[in-house]
Amino acid sequence: MNYQDKHMSHFDYVEERFEDLQLLRYRLEGFEQLSLYQKKLIYYLSKATLYGRDITFDQFGKYNLRIRKLLETIYTEQGIDHDTADFKAMEIYLKRVWFSNGIYHHYGCDKFEPGFSPEWLAQVISQISAAKLPLYRQETPSQLMDELFPVIFDKNVMPKRVNKADGEDLVQTSACNFYDGVTQKEAEAYYQQQKNATSDDKQPVSYGLNSTLVKDADGIHEVVWSAEGRYANAIRQIVYWLEKAKGVAENQKQARVIELLIRYYKTGDLNVFNDYCIEWVGEHEGRIDFVNGFIEVYGDPLGLKGSWEGIVEYKDLEATKRTQTISQNAQWFEDHSPVDPRFRKPQVKGVTANAICAAMLGGDEYPSTAIGINLPNADWIRAEHGSKSITISNITDAYNKAAHGNGFKEEFVIDEATLNLIYKYGDVCDDLHTDLHECLGHGSGQLLPDTDPDALKAYGNTIEEARADLFGLYYIADQKLIDLGLVPDAEAYKSQYYSYIMNGLMTQLIRIEPGRQIEEAHMRNRALIAHWCYEQGGGVITLEKHEGKTFVSIHDYEALRGLFARLLAEIQRIKSEGDYDVARQLVEKYAVKVDAELHQEVLARYKKLNLAPYKGFINPQLIPVLDENGEISEINVNYSESYVHQMLRYSSEYGTLI
Repeated sequence: MNYQDKHMSHFDYVEERFEDLQLLRYRLEGFEQLSLYQKKLIYYLSKATLYGRDITFDQFGKYNLRIRKLLETIYTEQGIDHDTADFKAMEIYLKRVWFSNGIYHHYGCDKFEPGFSPEWLAQVISQISAAKLPLYRQETPSQLMDELFPVIFDKNVMPKRVNKADGEDLVQTSACNFYDGVTQKEAEAYYQQQKNATSDDKQPVSYGLNSTLVKDADGIHEVVWSAEGRYANAIRQIVYWLEKAKGVAENQKQARVIELLIRYYKTGDLNVFNDYCIEWVGEHEGRIDFVNGFIEVYGDPLGLKGSWEGIVEYKDLEATKRTQTISQNAQWFEDHSPVDPRFRKPQVKGVTANAICAAMLGGDEYPSTAIGINLPNADWIRAEHGSKSITISNITDAYNKAAHGNGFKEEFVIDEATLNLIYKYGDVCDDLHTDLHECLGHGSGQLLPDTDPDALKAYGNTIEEARADLFGLYYIADQKLIDLGLVPDAEAYKSQYYSYIMNGLMTQLIRIEPGRQIEEAHMRNRALIAHWCYEQGGGVITLEKHEGKTFVSIHDYEALRGLFARLLAEIQRIKSEGDYDVARQLVEKYAVKVDAELHQEVLARYKKLNLAPYKGFINPQLIPVLDENGEISEINVNYSESYVHQMLRYSSEYGTLI
């Protein structure tokens, strides 16, 4: 009996809390039923996932790795007094650095404010041997402090990881480590020139996805991330474990997918990445799958550079029946979409959707992770070859169990009738909206032939997320979902409509600090939809006061669906035509500004609940069991590792770049 079997009945989803963060655990349901080869494949892919951690840290800030190493050294150094206020504040700061893959908040992108003093930090550094410090060659501890202290303590030095403030140079005012010495105009001109040179290419690469853009004595050029370029030490380890995974692939097509990913990592060739994406989209036979690479571009203010991320997964066979029902009807949904027929796909190709169990999270998917993913991102690959969508069932299950009975809904939902509606249908409709968003929303619609996929620039991510959300919101109220057996009755969708509007107008403000505006793309998307419908609805949505508290009231759910349809049609037009000016106007008007008075009220009400607004996860530990010949005979799952132990172990075992 392995650890998983012995302790399954005592599983605790909630682990640790500090600042605005709460750590949860997720279960690997059904893992013990997989074959040994499948377990070995998951294990090897998980090692490839964990070796990307340092890349993400470095991408999220030039000094992140050295700061992490410095603080970990102090944390583990014997002889340092752990009982001082400064040390305890440093411990919290380090836990936040681990959580966010750097010194910037994982969601808000603002730099953390340390609760410890520079004098204390200098004093403890003086107690540590120079050999243990993250020093460059011939660098002294004093020089280390001169370099890092302004970054840690001066709020005006590199204050934001991603800045999206309209009218500013987004490259030079963002601390993300994708550009070196270039301005926003120079970066945009550089990649526009590349696009112009290949304007006739019907299968373009994702320009800039896997490189740092540098301006130096040689001019402006790219430093490619590959096994022979930047991040080579980490990427070579990833390649090593991918080679091991290829040897236990479930089928030849899956092995071909892994082989192409290896070739891409070795060469950095984005044409090979296209080939990999096409093969990956077409592989459906295996139960095991993965994402590994430079994928999402939310961490780049220009929406070009891919943050490194990894996830290893296996199909949740029961829950997948729901997602496959959706994907099998993709053409019907596309044909009946309320958008201009010019912007619909005449033939939907290769849309597949699975509910999966996450087996390992890494990079930009760890500790905070998405609950659904739709890839690849290249529009032409989606159009010609389709897309894969996943809903991560064991992650949503952990969220739901951790939230049960926490008082949040009771505080912010307007009345008992609406609350009962959400109790009855909320979990089902939340999962279904995620499925519709990922499985169909992102894969719906088409660009006009001459539209640049990057035409919306800094607003592209917000518009794309709004498009997918609106697609899901529109269809979750459709009779078709009742006919398909995906919702129980014609009342269910109202729970999602209320929760979504309440979140977009009010409750997501718990994640914003007083005086700040909304900057994160998903939050902007929800605010855009909710505020546009509030303004355009003519009383369909109102904000009402009851006993001094503000509540959302929806007076006509059918009319609200009509508003979603109108906005979806306009958002799809913006995307299809590449209408930057209107995208900018919509986002800046509806998605950015915060009502200070309402914000203050929401924060005060939320504070009384004593909840953490952000959640993340501790990975299970996969432990190979060796037989007398040194061969793997079993993979056991250990859920007992603490957050601190896991983070220190990862830094020790998977630290490749410092």
